Amino acid sequence: MKMRNIAIIAHVDHGKTTLVDGLLKQSGTFRENQKVETCVMDSNDLERERGITILSKCTSVNWQGTHINIVDTPGHADFGGEVERILSMVDGVVLLVDSSEGPMPQTKFVLGKALKLGLCPIVVINKADKADARCDEVLNEIFDLFVSLNANDKQLDFPVLYASGRNGWAVNELSDEKKDLSPLFELILSYVPEPACEPDKPFSMLATTLEADKFIGRLLTGKIQSGSLRLNDTVKVLNSNNQELERVRVSKILAYRGLNREALTEAHAGDIVAVAGVVKGTVADTLCAFEVNEAIKAQPIDPPTLAMTFSINDSPLAGREGDKVTSRMIWDRLCKEAEGNIALKISRTDSSDAFEVAGRGELQLGVLIETMRREGFELSISRPRVLMKRDENGQLLEPIEEVVVDVDEEFSGTVVEKMGQRRAEMTDMIPSQIGNKVRLIFNAPSRGLIGYHSEFLTDTRGTGVMNRIFKGYEPHKGDIDSRRNGVLISSETGTAIAYSLWKLQDRGPMFIDSGVPVYTGMIIGEHTKPNDLEVNPCKSKQLTNIRAAGKDEAIDLVPPRKMSLEQGLSYIQEDELLEVTPKTLRLRKRILDPIARRRQKPAEI
Repeated sequence: MKMRNIAIIAHVDHGKTTLVDGLLKQSGTFRENQKVETCVMDSNDLERERGITILSKCTSVNWQGTHINIVDTPGHADFGGEVERILSMVDGVVLLVDSSEGPMPQTKFVLGKALKLGLCPIVVINKADKADARCDEVLNEIFDLFVSLNANDKQLDFPVLYASGRNGWAVNELSDEKKDLSPLFELILSYVPEPACEPDKPFSMLATTLEADKFIGRLLTGKIQSGSLRLNDTVKVLNSNNQELERVRVSKILAYRGLNREALTEAHAGDIVAVAGVVKGTVADTLCAFEVNEAIKAQPIDPPTLAMTFSINDSPLAGREGDKVTSRMIWDRLCKEAEGNIALKISRTDSSDAFEVAGRGELQLGVLIETMRREGFELSISRPRVLMKRDENGQLLEPIEEVVVDVDEEFSGTVVEKMGQRRAEMTDMIPSQIGNKVRLIFNAPSRGLIGYHSEFLTDTRGTGVMNRIFKGYEPHKGDIDSRRNGVLISSETGTAIAYSLWKLQDRGPMFIDSGVPVYTGMIIGEHTKPNDLEVNPCKSKQLTNIRAAGKDEAIDLVPPRKMSLEQGLSYIQEDELLEVTPKTLRLRKRILDPIARRRQKPAEI
């Protein structure tokens, strides 16, 4: 059977997963009366809740006798490691661009990776039926982007389709009849080459993703580069240095047929398959026949730019909600995560109870923490910090990000001022042709952006959109002022009482409700002044036997300010931690004892 392997790449929310839905439905993968959820490829609970793709996923369709393997990739820059690995498995890419927003930071990132690998993209301008669509201008912007990324002549001569993934149509010209996705299928068959492989050579396959199946065990997925693989074959595993790690028997070969995996007795060069039976081999290792002595070269992955410390939960409320609380359990779980996610780096610290986890950004690490808490882990997480490095002359370098901000014109001044305070340099300002929108482009140090997103949404009244992408390392930009107010710290252990919180409301907004367990050193609110203040939220009203002339004052509590995981991570300072349990998020001081905390301060200064 003829075969094509393609990946769908785009910026977040430009419609990748919705387009895959349409391809699956129109290729006859589902029965006509079959009930299918929207964004069927976003199978993970977190993906459905957040409305984003986190993990790359494979599917396949048959169209006019050709088997098409399709990979849906993440759009967030934090999960760029997933995209980089996947591109080495495919022979063509469909670049999806929103007809209104045009090319965005992640579009530039994924397209740059695809062009470097020599892939020739098919450009699909999606959401072409939007009221604010500007297809001609977006096409010009895409061409300019190809030129800026040093595309060769063949890559610059890219085919273009206009589509609506949600409504299930694609056309060569906007004036054509809009009926189905046939033009896209036909273009994939005619433009994307057959898999580049060598069927006559011995078997070899580069592992690009790793997952654990509770019934089968470890599964390594990749494209067979050469030869054939049969069930129960014995193969060896080579690492990137051509060292043999192990010899294993292939216990299962699985391939995607629609959304389901089917067991195969054999697979051939060009097939994308998952192989079970490997014990030590992992992502970027090569599975091959005994006579092969050279590993397949893996695509290098960009280094992590952000790190957090994961430590055991040592608060007085530890162990009440989670059942995985020991440092050994946390370390084993992090090792398992790092094995499959090569964009993540973990290391031990001076303390046996704390581990450093480095990744691409706050979102990637936030997703890991959220996944672990749902599995029953209890953790204490430090404030995110950027990873600096030095050049050959000893100069300190820090990670810089390209930030693209779309805001209403009335808020642009505030955004420019706030970004300036964070040592950002504005490189471009583009007024929108529709509405009073403006696009601002900055180069900003990553450390200045930690915690800014929630403030940005407040400043723009929720209407602003901010996208970030790692640009590179540049000389250190200097100190950035921290302008956060102090916090209200509980001086007692017990249960928060409404009367006490009511009396404390004048000191600042609260983070907790009445009836919530608190402990000494726990942060319960924000102080209106720059200094930290210790308060007692457990103090009840003193009752006497003297009858009052009037009735008691009514207790009117202002609703507390509840923080999400990402907001909590960006809010805490260096001397604070975020306590994460399966049901609760608590802010706390790193040192709970107030006397020890005061003793520590002069030493730090």
